[in-house]
Amino acid sequence: MKTIIIRTFLAVAAAVLFTNTTVAQRNFGNPTMLPEAPVTVTIPAVEPNNRPGPAYNSALGQWPGYDMDHFDYVADEYILTGKADGQDYKTRMVIRRPRDMSRFSGLVLLEPMHPAGFAHGFEHNSVYLMDAGHIAVEVITLGQEHLAFNADRYGDHHFNPNQTSEVLAQTGALIQSPQSPIAGSGLRKVILFGTSATSYMLTSFLPTHHLFLQADGTKVFDGFLPTSNGTRILPVDVPMIQMPTQHEYMNVATAVQDGDEPGNQFRVYEFAGVGHLMARHNPRITPQLCEQKPTEYPLELYFSVALHHLLEWVDKGIEPPRGDRVLLDRNVDNDGSLMVLDAHGNAVGGIRNPYVDVPFATYIAGNTLAAGQDPGLAAVCRLSVYEERFSKDKLRELYGSKANFLRQFEDNLNQHEAAGWSLPVYHELIMADARAVEF
Repeated sequence: MKTIIIRTFLAVAAAVLFTNTTVAQRNFGNPTMLPEAPVTVTIPAVEPNNRPGPAYNSALGQWPGYDMDHFDYVADEYILTGKADGQDYKTRMVIRRPRDMSRFSGLVLLEPMHPAGFAHGFEHNSVYLMDAGHIAVEVITLGQEHLAFNADRYGDHHFNPNQTSEVLAQTGALIQSPQSPIAGSGLRKVILFGTSATSYMLTSFLPTHHLFLQADGTKVFDGFLPTSNGTRILPVDVPMIQMPTQHEYMNVATAVQDGDEPGNQFRVYEFAGVGHLMARHNPRITPQLCEQKPTEYPLELYFSVALHHLLEWVDKGIEPPRGDRVLLDRNVDNDGSLMVLDAHGNAVGGIRNPYVDVPFATYIAGNTLAAGQDPGLAAVCRLSVYEERFSKDKLRELYGSKANFLRQFEDNLNQHEAAGWSLPVYHELIMADARAVEF
């Protein structure tokens, strides 16, 4: 079953990985009954899922020691029942929130569960989300097969892929309605997050953004964050930050330019070194799975930078900084990459960070499956980054001593924090990586 799921995911992910096509006109699953004019979104029925047996856990990939227990967060599971694209559906919604709702920031990240069964929006931003008191909402639009392990709890759930865009709108409207499980908590803004296959769901939703309205006539979502996505996405009438990763921008990612004026509030953030799939703290990537050492590069830190700036933009009107794009020479003959590489084999340009400015490793996108592993999991390796650590001789040649390396590394980190390219909540976690480097 796992092999089938991963291969299904690959078919979807291929649409957003190595292409540069316009996705604004696509509709996920070819919905057959889109309204011709804007309509008020129907609010689905919602009830707590108190059925027997264990709940499905889609958020295993959290930072050790900084999980939901550490931040005193809880996961509440609900059953959503409604009609979309002219058909009935019943699906799962999870709200990950502070146990003490007085800590709630008023800001919500909503995501469709990744079809391979993961709440990547929460996983890829978990420390930042919970430290800030934000809420993460997950709804299943694809991947119902992951619930089959507990028929007593989920046996009557059913969903059609053609319903995806409308159900995303309905879930977003529900969260902001009087029927919401968090009604009265001070909610202010909701953004829609996607990564890889769920970025495809997000971009497929964009043509319907103007069609599905809340009861007060406002749009359902206040902003959009498509990540691990290099396709050409056209701006809409709310802020959007697109975040291609090295898997995308090394193959020529979007050339759409940043903008600040209404209707064109758009940013593209290309962080040097970041990969399509989280390799660190990812329980699906075992030490034996891939041929090369999975990277310790902390994808979560830089996804969270983009999320933080988007939330500040939609909530406070603070325009985010503009970031440089990674430089391309589009020539593989000189160094094996379409990117311009520095003397250490890392990307030149893009948004910088101490991992590439004061490096102790080379970060390479596209690992390979180790011999004897399940061939259906090859995609997990291919979509992750591996690293080649520098030798102790090279580290001493570059920095002289570990103390000098740590000074340079932290100085660089402080500069990026001051410029808005690193979040203070991650400072000590980043420095722990530097302190672990062996000279």
